[in-house]
Amino acid sequence: MHSRREALAAGSALALGLLAGCSDGSGTPAPTSTPATSDPPAPAPTSSTAPADALAAATGLPGQPSDIATGLDVPWGLAVLPDGTALVTLRDEARVVRIGPGVLTSLGTEELDGKVPDVVPDGEGGLLGIALSPQFASDGFVYLYQTARADNRVVRYTLAQNRLTQATPVLTGIPKNSTHNGGRIAFGPDGMLYVGAGDAQNRPAAQDVNALGGKILRILPDGSIPADNPFPGSRTWSYGHRNPQGFGWDSTGRLIASEFGQDTWDELNVVRGGGNYGWPEVEGPGDGDGRFVAPVQTWATDDASPSGVAVTPDAVYVAALKGQRLCRVPLNPDGPTGTPDAYLEGTLGRLRTVEVGPDGSLWILTSNTFRGEPRPGDDRLVTVPLV
Repeated sequence: MHSRREALAAGSALALGLLAGCSDGSGTPAPTSTPATSDPPAPAPTSSTAPADALAAATGLPGQPSDIATGLDVPWGLAVLPDGTALVTLRDEARVVRIGPGVLTSLGTEELDGKVPDVVPDGEGGLLGIALSPQFASDGFVYLYQTARADNRVVRYTLAQNRLTQATPVLTGIPKNSTHNGGRIAFGPDGMLYVGAGDAQNRPAAQDVNALGGKILRILPDGSIPADNPFPGSRTWSYGHRNPQGFGWDSTGRLIASEFGQDTWDELNVVRGGGNYGWPEVEGPGDGDGRFVAPVQTWATDDASPSGVAVTPDAVYVAALKGQRLCRVPLNPDGPTGTPDAYLEGTLGRLRTVEVGPDGSLWILTSNTFRGEPRPGDDRLVTVPLV
């Protein structure tokens, strides 16, 4: 996709069936944006929390998906803007595009060709996560997790008039590799920025609270260390992670995160400050005789490879890459999670990211142009109502 492809029109809607049953245990078409069939959605909050009335009226079960945009090249991160459109990162092209019903534009950046500056795609690295400042309406700040020449880093930009400017690194030195780069970023209800950092193939670093790899990091919006972090002088919030790529907060304030396993078990964790989640000593079930925090849900790696998550009042939705499905894990606020179910199994292919859209539906990015089998129109951003 090139920056001159703006306001592209009209792809056809999907009509794909849902399949239940999640158990434990060459040339791509030009990107298109499907026009709205009704009035555009109302502006939404900048967080991943859906409008309360939309979620209250839903049962929480996913309905039929339909296209918002098609022809995206390795999309990765997704952030919903107050006007009801979304910003999507394209990992290998190092571009950010704005997408909504009937709208797809490539944002201008400090690079003349529209690319985000200083991004060096390599394997699983490139332009990854995206998050909006909690005060986005007044400051216009957009945070990007990007792979540079020597490291992974979080860089703050200002979005004005469809252009990203004033690049300011707020966290550098996160280890990089061709795999295990982490990459998800999100602001928590406490106003802090949480950063998922993979172990970058350095397993011992995951157990070192002073190393940045194999962690969920917690920083102030300017990159400095919060005074109430669990380890003085450290950006580490939790450690012993292999490759965390999705997290969100439930209505009680619990941080819930997905994690790629090695060969046997993928995980869903309730993350607490200072917690040790066991990697590389433990993968999947087990707490190491009390030394580690055990996951609340596990899957065989063939059934999941979990990346993004979206949290609603009653469930966590997990986007599965290798498992090619959307897993819904019921939430019990005072106890363990319920038995998961699977939806969209085998219909959209690999799923990278899921967020709550401006109308309370789920917005999902596919990832078939990377390690997948691209179908006509891939990759795509789809909307799935909660019926």
